[in-house]
Amino acid sequence: MKNLNIDKLSQKALDIMHASKLLEKYAEEPKSEFLQDETIISAAKYQLIVAIEASQNICNHLAARLANRVPSSYSDCYLVLRDEGIIDETLALKLANMAKFRNLLVHKYGDIDDSKIYEIIRGGGLKDLVEFLNKVKKFTGGEL
Repeated sequence: MKNLNIDKLSQKALDIMHASKLLEKYAEEPKSEFLQDETIISAAKYQLIVAIEASQNICNHLAARLANRVPSSYSDCYLVLRDEGIIDETLALKLANMAKFRNLLVHKYGDIDDSKIYEIIRGGGLKDLVEFLNKVKKFTGGEL
């Protein structure tokens, strides 16, 4: 693991955990209240971007340092880690979809159905990011 920047990976892991805690708080709101509060919706969107972007940074770092391969897209990065045996197929596909959703949040933000944000933060999206961190932590020998 000497090629890995553990400090960088640790900082990105903290970013994911912090964003996830905030998102969990927003997810406690009833759906009707969540969808009526533009401030919470905006905050949730931003925290999703932060969490997914931090995950992407971890992924890109691992892909570059371990696979000597530059992913062709945000979503492709998780497939590289799958190929390297760091994450399994199911998680790779879920995270690839999250990366695609991040692109929508950043580039087509006006087209996002706010109900989808609520579904992600109430459903498995946050758990997938935490699972990713756990797999990376295990892979690095618990150094994060």
